[in-house]
Amino acid sequence: MLSRLQCSAVSRQIYRTMASTKTATLIPVNRAAVGEGKNLTHAAVSEIDPEAFDIAKQEKQRQRRGLELIASENFTTKAVHDALSSAMTNKYSEGYPGARYYGGNEFIDKMEVLCQKRALEVFGLNPEEWGVNVQALSGTPANLAVYTAIIGKGERIMGLHLPDGGHLSHGFASATKKVSATSYFFESLPYKVDPVTGLIDYEQLEQNALLFRPKGIVAGVSCYSRHLDYARFRKIADKVGAYLISDMAHISGLVAAGIVPSPFEYSDVVTTTTHKSLRGPRGALIFYRKGVRSVNAKGVETLYDLGSKIDGAVFPGLQGGPHNHTIFAIAVALKQCLTTDFVDYSKQVVKNAQALAARLVELGYSLATGGTDNHLCLVDLRPKKLEGSRIETVLDLAHIACNKNTCPGDASAFRPGGIRLGTPALTSRGFKEADFVQVADFIHEAIEIYSKHKAAAGTTIKEFNEFIASNEAFLKDIRALGDRVEKFTDKFEIPGNDEF
Repeated sequence: MLSRLQCSAVSRQIYRTMASTKTATLIPVNRAAVGEGKNLTHAAVSEIDPEAFDIAKQEKQRQRRGLELIASENFTTKAVHDALSSAMTNKYSEGYPGARYYGGNEFIDKMEVLCQKRALEVFGLNPEEWGVNVQALSGTPANLAVYTAIIGKGERIMGLHLPDGGHLSHGFASATKKVSATSYFFESLPYKVDPVTGLIDYEQLEQNALLFRPKGIVAGVSCYSRHLDYARFRKIADKVGAYLISDMAHISGLVAAGIVPSPFEYSDVVTTTTHKSLRGPRGALIFYRKGVRSVNAKGVETLYDLGSKIDGAVFPGLQGGPHNHTIFAIAVALKQCLTTDFVDYSKQVVKNAQALAARLVELGYSLATGGTDNHLCLVDLRPKKLEGSRIETVLDLAHIACNKNTCPGDASAFRPGGIRLGTPALTSRGFKEADFVQVADFIHEAIEIYSKHKAAAGTTIKEFNEFIASNEAFLKDIRALGDRVEKFTDKFEIPGNDEF
């Protein structure tokens, strides 16, 4: 035990250490009363925070006046919006139905069980053979939870190369940097597409898998316009003893509607986001097999043990309490998937994508894989000596929202040669094939305007930014196009909350 003298010396040393440590200076906080006649807990956001409310209104106006062609976006329904703003957001509920760390979860449990039931029903799954976790906050955390649960730190996975249409969460790393958390914690080897056809090279995938011996193979994409051959993936996975993990985030709505091949017959685990073609809130689902995984030559069965591992990886492994308002909204979106209206909508999504693709080809554009089987197409701008990043910016000035995207063979993911276009959002606004022909014409006109003025745009990013900000001739042309785009889109309503 320290003497009083020793304690005094220690105290002086601590004081000197604290005095010599640089500390941050706190700025005084300005506060004000809510205002006469206003109640902080009951006033509408328009009353209590007009500044933030105005920004939200501006975003709604941007969405309404423009053409939303980002393939990973959609306009969710009013019912989903209503669920997101419900009292479910007030409840904290770490754990799972029947096993929570807090009281008062009777109805939270009911909602989560309902959401699970509907998730299995929508995709035609037998609850004796499949389970589902509905707590993952979004797609990348869902994938990371799966890898954490069944792959194991430092083990090997294979996913489609990002520049070839894969996703960051499937293990992407550049030559000099581990970009995704997946590449930090797991050893990753990408498979690629055929550089000529743009289609996944399954032969090369199989050869590389036999050498690399991954513990998991990811069948999933973020920009690939053709059906995946899940049966082929299954055969390759079986040859190397790997789990087949299918990420259907982009196409889950189309799978739910039964108009594209389902991954469930062949996969061990299936993940999806819920806000893309499924048209729900921003959340995720993780489906996992139950029952017998394999039978050896002696007839001995090996059972799946995925459920407890995946649940444990989601909570407490990677997350705390789930977002109960989101689970409510997912349940509502899944109920909507069980309608014939949703099937009709999903069919129209594909028809619209094919109409858009066909018109772009007529206008002289090159598409990766030559067309589309689903909700998106990838326009390769390299034959026109154009960059995806510049065309994304030009289109944005004309109220056309898309995203720059790598094309097969691109040297760098940071200098993409194409743009990705998707149809789910505008289809939710009521667009049909003829409307998407007009959309293609608008895109073409914007690119032609830029090409006309391209000589003045410079070669560097700085020069390009100065050009789009100050070149009056270009701005006059692109703004005139933007006015016509806005007039065209004004006749199509946006689903959701009218106030926002």
